[in-house]
Amino acid sequence: MSPTTAQNPLTPTAGAAPTAHRHFYGANGHVTFLGAGPGDPGLLTLRAVEALARADVLVADPEVYDVVRAHTRAGVDTPLQAVADETSATTSGASDLVMRAARNGKRVVRAVLGDPGLDAGAGKEMLDCASEGIIFEVVPGVATAVGVPAYAGVPLRDAQGTDVRFIDHRSADARCWTEVGASDATVVVSATLETVTAAAGELVAAGRKPDTPLTVTVAGTTTRQRTWTATLGTITQTFKQAKVMPAADGSQPAIVVVGERSSAAQRDQLAWFESKPLFGWNVLVPRTKEQAASLSDQLRSYGAVPAEVPTIAVEPPRTPQQMERAVKGLVTGRYEWIAFTSVNAVKAVREKFEEYGLDARAFAGIKVAAVGEQTAKSLIEFGVKPDLVPSGEQSAAGLLEDWPPYDPVFDPIDRVFLPRADIATETLVAGLIELGWEVDDVTAYRTVRASPPPAETREMIKSGGFDAVLFTSSSTVRNLVGIAGKPHNVTVIACIGPATAKTAEEHGLRVDVLSPEPSVHKLAAALAEFGAERRAAAIEAGEPVKRPSEKRPTRRRART
Repeated sequence: MSPTTAQNPLTPTAGAAPTAHRHFYGANGHVTFLGAGPGDPGLLTLRAVEALARADVLVADPEVYDVVRAHTRAGVDTPLQAVADETSATTSGASDLVMRAARNGKRVVRAVLGDPGLDAGAGKEMLDCASEGIIFEVVPGVATAVGVPAYAGVPLRDAQGTDVRFIDHRSADARCWTEVGASDATVVVSATLETVTAAAGELVAAGRKPDTPLTVTVAGTTTRQRTWTATLGTITQTFKQAKVMPAADGSQPAIVVVGERSSAAQRDQLAWFESKPLFGWNVLVPRTKEQAASLSDQLRSYGAVPAEVPTIAVEPPRTPQQMERAVKGLVTGRYEWIAFTSVNAVKAVREKFEEYGLDARAFAGIKVAAVGEQTAKSLIEFGVKPDLVPSGEQSAAGLLEDWPPYDPVFDPIDRVFLPRADIATETLVAGLIELGWEVDDVTAYRTVRASPPPAETREMIKSGGFDAVLFTSSSTVRNLVGIAGKPHNVTVIACIGPATAKTAEEHGLRVDVLSPEPSVHKLAAALAEFGAERRAAAIEAGEPVKRPSEKRPTRRRART
């Protein structure tokens, strides 16, 4: 039976209104209206990440640009951010950019704060697409009015199923305030910090009792989040006592939750986000982004804001012949073992392999050891699963604890290839020789002092802008002080072990945290425990919880 028009589901029936879908196979592009959520990058949906990865063009609200840009491919066009003129950030300007790119056949992602369905500008842009037959889709996001209270520890409904009303203070009229004022519903008001007291006054005038609890949250779902708990009648005084300074341009967004049953009274028990042990702490990690990836993720899980500042740069060895001979020996069967003591060592060998056209298959028949989890992970990414990783301490000493002695019956070859840094200690070499192995100790890379960080970072280090610094070796202490100066005395100093702590003290630093084991992850956990104890002590003393950097002495203004 031959197909007919009526049987084709992609063909509109006679008399049907045309839709955007009629150009699905046409020359026009495709637009994804994407909700980026309230601010926490972790709230992006899987569907949103997929759409961003396929985008040719990204048109994002300034508030969410950094959140979504990380998930786009290299070379994606960002026309809104490329235009210096502030008028380009208007809805009409964004709409023009979206339409122009879509007409040129591009896949466009239009990212907005919160959810596209609650964004009036996005709704208009969808209509523009529909009118021109441009295919579009909508990827919902976490609405700001819902996500922010969740992060503030303020559930909007109780077991009795409280009614919830949402109001945008910018567009609310007298009838709207009257309706919510006469009800016992929980009211969520999208306002600015400058208009909170006005909104409270509107609700009291509309019939709400002045002693009705409310919470006000700014910078919700980010590590800059701050929440105040008060009542409709006391919020003005609460702001005054807390010395809240609204933004000069009156544009600091705030989410206000009002209601007897909104759980505002239980916020001290439900504030899971702001009560994280290192909430809002700026923590300096003297490592590159690549080296610090998992450590920074761990710090973020404690509520911290990590800043990676490399203090060491890696360069090839001055004489590459030794490394070249060792790699050739690896292929020709010279070694029984190869031991990697750092991620940089893995990288150095991998680069030499690529230079010779080799891959992970060259490790066939050779036992591979890794000093710790991060080095093992780097090997696995290369396609090599290590045979030996320390079961205890992740260090050269820990590796020696598990390393088998040389046995001429079971080990046909007695030699170990040890690619490492030019400044590495002799612990591992001496230990392997004691176990009966011959060691080819090869300089795979050199470590040199990195270039100084930007002036702003150097100023933060010296003035106490960082709440804590994690020192992972003695060299990171020496190099950070050398390239950026000594951290301020309010900054919490955390060291990975006694040797590093001793170096820090020699440089005039007070060591506050010492890792129980020589592991960067144990070090981060120890810092979190320190932060939790510090927080608990402040609460017990009835004092406000402050970050170390907030206790810096303020400079007195010069008299005029």
